Amino acid sequence: MLRALAQVGGAVDDCAETALWALSDDELLASLDATQMMAQRLATVQLGLVREVDGRGLAVAQGASSTAVWLRERLRLSSRTARQLVQLAATIDAAPPPVPDALLSGAITVEQGRVVAETIAALPMEAGPEVADKATQLLVTWADRFDPISLSRLGERVLTHVAPELTEQAELKALERATERAEARRHVTLSEQQNGQVRLSGNLDTETASLLREAIDPLCTPAGEHDDRSPGQRRADALGEICRLALRTGQLPDNGGDRPQLVVTASLDELVNGLRAGTLESGTRLTPGAVRRLACDAGVLPAVLGGNSQVLDVGRQRRLFTGPLRRALVLRDGGCAFPGCDRPPRWCDGHHIRHWADGGVTALGNAVLLCGYHHRFIHRGDWTVRIAADDRPDFLPPSWLDPLRTPRRNLYHRRC
Repeated sequence: MLRALAQVGGAVDDCAETALWALSDDELLASLDATQMMAQRLATVQLGLVREVDGRGLAVAQGASSTAVWLRERLRLSSRTARQLVQLAATIDAAPPPVPDALLSGAITVEQGRVVAETIAALPMEAGPEVADKATQLLVTWADRFDPISLSRLGERVLTHVAPELTEQAELKALERATERAEARRHVTLSEQQNGQVRLSGNLDTETASLLREAIDPLCTPAGEHDDRSPGQRRADALGEICRLALRTGQLPDNGGDRPQLVVTASLDELVNGLRAGTLESGTRLTPGAVRRLACDAGVLPAVLGGNSQVLDVGRQRRLFTGPLRRALVLRDGGCAFPGCDRPPRWCDGHHIRHWADGGVTALGNAVLLCGYHHRFIHRGDWTVRIAADDRPDFLPPSWLDPLRTPRRNLYHRRC
């Protein structure tokens, strides 16, 4: 296979060296169509490889919590793209034979293949294999004329064309499935941006969205005739106010042994010379004004760092602060310390490098922050954890994975 891929690579090199300006209009358009077809065919081959990697469990064997996480690191993909790649590979693998055949021939795109496969999988059980085959052939034929979104809409009515007697019953079940999918796909993501902002994105099921609207709407009213905030800005401010109200109640559950609170980090020089800026647990920098505003609404816990980001001292806040060692771990590791893992601190536990039962002390020099998956993974004993000379954790892979056992680190959470 590698030899065949090398030949494809050589053909791509030849194409890249072509003087595009010399092509006629017909040649240009034909070349565009051909590259699209080839890209889809190669994408189909890649999906097959991803499915095989997932089926063999290679990612988990190498220490990743999932194939998607492993792909993100190996192929340098975004988390979302990696997850979608694994899901799409599974979807196409389970599709009826005409779908992968059409993909490999370049007759349909990968997105169209996904739509066809998901539509067929959603057909009612009583439709039977004969109806499913007819629906598949019809959808593949439609794919020659319709984009994925239009094809998906047509797919919702495919039974009308191949089995009209099942349509009404299928529509009711389709509505139920749509509701179940909405609940299964609900999620909210907070993504750090490079411009001092955090992008909030996600999908909510209808019930949760209704609750959110009921909570936000009363706080979205313009504050007088001189309120120049846009509707979107008013909604953002309302969401922040709801969070402040929730924190003030004192009824939120504990988080890893700590009561919910904001932690603002400053260097020793900054504290000596006067506060200039602060840093949240997420690594986000705050202006002094923002720190003062937060201090009015919630307990702000100071944590002092030396010049090389070593934890020198973690402040205590009476009643709220109960885990100074955990705070120190969070400040040092920033999240799960296993190489390549992006799990945040709230999903992690402290792990004794030398087990407590073996005489290991509960101290920063004998601790590392690990998510639940990698905590269990490390306890299986194939990997070794050590604290290096710079007081940060190193992970040594087993010799069967790396004969040299080269130390690895997680750079995902580094703030400096």
